[in-house]
Amino acid sequence: MLLGASSSSAIFCPKNSITLQTSHKTTSVRHSMEGDQNFGFLSKKPYDPPSWALHLNPLPSHVFSLAHTPTPIHRWNLPNLPKDVELWIKRDDLTGMQLSGNKVRKLEFLLAEAVAQGADCIITIGGIQSNHCRATAVAARYLNLDCHLILRTSQALMEKDPGLVGNLLVERLVGANVELVSKEEYSRIGSVALTELLKERLIKEGRRPYVIPVGGSNSLGTWAYIEAVREIEEQLEQGKMKFDDIVVACGSGGTTAGLSLGSTLSNLKAKIHSYAVCDNPSYFYDNVQDHLDGLHAGVNSRDIVNIQDAKGLGYAMSTPEELTLLKEIAAATGVVLDPVYSGKAVFQMVKDITENPGKWEKRKILFIHTGGLLGLYDKAEQMVQTMGNWRQMDIGESVPRTEGIGKMF
Repeated sequence: MLLGASSSSAIFCPKNSITLQTSHKTTSVRHSMEGDQNFGFLSKKPYDPPSWALHLNPLPSHVFSLAHTPTPIHRWNLPNLPKDVELWIKRDDLTGMQLSGNKVRKLEFLLAEAVAQGADCIITIGGIQSNHCRATAVAARYLNLDCHLILRTSQALMEKDPGLVGNLLVERLVGANVELVSKEEYSRIGSVALTELLKERLIKEGRRPYVIPVGGSNSLGTWAYIEAVREIEEQLEQGKMKFDDIVVACGSGGTTAGLSLGSTLSNLKAKIHSYAVCDNPSYFYDNVQDHLDGLHAGVNSRDIVNIQDAKGLGYAMSTPEELTLLKEIAAATGVVLDPVYSGKAVFQMVKDITENPGKWEKRKILFIHTGGLLGLYDKAEQMVQTMGNWRQMDIGESVPRTEGIGKMF
């Protein structure tokens, strides 16, 4: 099912690469600068934009190699889809283990700027189970940068240890400094003011912080999925096919901005459908427009992307129906979606295809899986009722013991 494999239906395969990771914190930045010490991984290199994006301004000067790309694209036979709908999936959940998801693509650009500016620590902000914060914490540690995370949680949990569930476990393992704010404080003050407050405190302590916004989404972060469009184009050239539509979840706007602008400027020319998992479509049209204007793109967001509401009960809140579909898809296809982003986007996509079959008839669709597997751990209790495929093994008393390998007792 991957391009480049022997199967006739397979199309896309990641490039062959060797990676060497160093766990010695004091050498990671030096090795990153030298480039060849890590066989490409963690190297900082000059950035060469796609030819069709050279008119954008400003152009990034450098990029770190953090993601394992290109990520594969393969057919995705979701249960109960109309037969005339051809669905494929791009596995950006496979950009790495600790750094998995779409966020690592943005961090390649953002951390290159941070290092160029002489930063010695990184500040970012998000929800208590933020995939972006986890990826930032890991990437920062790879580059020998301290990381400070402002995490939003409920007022009732403010004075308790945040725990070690999901993304929090990885963040705290790699030494990130966690600062909790309540949802009420976050709503009243806003993410920009909160990160600025922490930045001022760190500067007074003699540090040189670099602030990354929510989700890594700003005009510089938008380049991540402009570059991803070039990657998709190259994969399609190999497979000699074309997609009519690209579907993705939207949580902070940067991925949507990059995909929609890249598809418009390049030869991809796929229609972008973005499913908002928080706020509302109107907010995100304006949000995406800000990212585009920051690049002097000269296009209107409402002309290049279709944004629909997919938040359901609210950000990071799952309905039983959403979790049931997530379980059914995993059982049928082996692809595990996260409950906060891709899970909600797929739920609304399937609903739209089912309710409006004519809109999707004979379309070739590419779904971008943006990762977030660790977010499932926060939904374990809700997911229990969707399971049930277990039982105690029935072993008769007359079964004799047979010696073999793997004896443990």
